[in-house]
Amino acid sequence: MTKLTQRLTAAIFCLFIGGFGILHLLLPDRTFSPVENRNLSQSPVLSWESLVDGTFTSDLEEYLADQFPLRDGWMGLKTRYEYLLGHREFNNVYLCGDTLISHITDTSRAQQNLDYLRRLVEKTDLPVYLGLIPTAEEIWRDKLPQGAPAFDQLAYLEEAKDTGALWVDIAGAFQAHAGEDIFYRTDHHWTSLGAYYGYAALTEAMGLEAQPLGEKVTVSEDFNGTLYSTSGVHWLRPDAMDRYVSGEGVTVENGYTGEMGGLYVDSFLGEKDKYSSFLGGNNPLYIVRNPDAATDQKLLVVRDSYSDSLAPFLSQTYAEVHLLDLRYYRTSVAQYAEDMGADAIFVCYSVENFIKDADAVFLAQ
Repeated sequence: MTKLTQRLTAAIFCLFIGGFGILHLLLPDRTFSPVENRNLSQSPVLSWESLVDGTFTSDLEEYLADQFPLRDGWMGLKTRYEYLLGHREFNNVYLCGDTLISHITDTSRAQQNLDYLRRLVEKTDLPVYLGLIPTAEEIWRDKLPQGAPAFDQLAYLEEAKDTGALWVDIAGAFQAHAGEDIFYRTDHHWTSLGAYYGYAALTEAMGLEAQPLGEKVTVSEDFNGTLYSTSGVHWLRPDAMDRYVSGEGVTVENGYTGEMGGLYVDSFLGEKDKYSSFLGGNNPLYIVRNPDAATDQKLLVVRDSYSDSLAPFLSQTYAEVHLLDLRYYRTSVAQYAEDMGADAIFVCYSVENFIKDADAVFLAQ
């Protein structure tokens, strides 16, 4: 390489770095990335303590990475480059044709959380139903890249049957309907159709009759979910989002703030996080009431975000449903069920969330 070529290369590199440095100074910092669906790091405050303990430099590195000019475009370009090299896993997300499937890697609390569930069953006189939701990685295993490792969720479900809880066979229902659109292609949640099959499995386990599915109403055709954000795979066609329950006559109380609403918050349909249009997104406690429900029973659901789209179906059978999220409302489940006058407790998580949930300890208190 001649000296002229070396100097030219160095000049281009300096122009590239300097140009992006100027862009960084000119462009305002972003607080939120709709593509990644997360808050972005802000400029750290320099202090002697943060400089000495190293937190300033680590925070600064994270800030510069999050606020890098045209970050979203560069991330998409990087993913496309890796795809051309033959990669089919991106940030623990498998690309399976036209479908993104989350890869379970964290099983750190799998056995411990089953023990907490056993203690809940022993602690309360109420019937405790357990419905663990196998993810697309299990139900659509045939779509995974050849040789891709996958956690054996069905084996784990067999272990869960020994907790003493009454079993809700969501896995069996999903296996029977595996050829249908029971999961989103760009999001980790089940679709409304998948949620209906989970609801039908619960009512069957409780000896009740599931209400008919109802007419499908498509409320969005451009839903790009969490796996779209996490993976960087931004070239798949968006998902459609459907509803089967009108929500008429059903009220939803935010148990944390006391605000009243309905089953759906349509304003989210115009945003990136369209899944939050069910109920309104993550919240410590929702109380769903329907005076025209098929029964007068009160059901406590200890749950993750999958139950947001399950709630419309539950509202058709149960007069009152309390949706308790232990990530935000840390309380004794047995005591809460007694205080609300519950007829039954339904523990409903995806397998992926249950086996890593640090807050499942409140099941045992």
